[in-house]
Amino acid sequence: MIDKLHYISQQPSNGTHLTAIKAALSSGCKWIQLRVKDQPENMILEYALEARALCHEFGAKLVVNDHPEIALKSGAYGLHLGLQDMPIVEARQIVGNRMIIGGTANTFEHILQRVAEGADYIGLGPYRFTKTKEKLSPILGLEGYRGILERLRSAGISIPIIAIGGIEPDDIAAIMQTGVHGVAISGAITYAVDAAQTTQYIYQQLHMNVLKEV
Repeated sequence: MIDKLHYISQQPSNGTHLTAIKAALSSGCKWIQLRVKDQPENMILEYALEARALCHEFGAKLVVNDHPEIALKSGAYGLHLGLQDMPIVEARQIVGNRMIIGGTANTFEHILQRVAEGADYIGLGPYRFTKTKEKLSPILGLEGYRGILERLRSAGISIPIIAIGGIEPDDIAAIMQTGVHGVAISGAITYAVDAAQTTQYIYQQLHMNVLKEV
């Protein structure tokens, strides 16, 4: 089961990715993606092992971004791969058939590619400009999601779509009406004044505003 809220880790000003992950878990997040850039693999593996233990403690699922070997060694629930990362088919040979693999997409054609590769869900974005990504793909906005989701429905393609990229809690109601499965959030939870209240509000929005999902 793929959660409707994916928390994407980032390093807060007063700690590490693990600080942010523990705060997100304490606030009620149940799907954590460890996304660490520009760090040596041994450090990312340490983060992943600790994040996996934290997720187990809170009854949550851990997904590791970019690194199939680290996902496997840490006992993560899943792996997420960007368009410039290792191909999903190649990663599948490393992590095996039981691990969930998500793939990033920016266009309808990317989604077709990801489905053909055997992705279990799609991270589709960006919704708006976001500082967490260096090489940003073209921004989709609501119209972009509507157009792509309509094409998926017309083509009879059914795969969970997670909207991502600069999403704020008050954006969620409108985004869910496009037919996506859920959203990925980073800064809006990491830097929330009251992360637990924000997370609760996000889950309310996700479950109140549901169109027929693709």
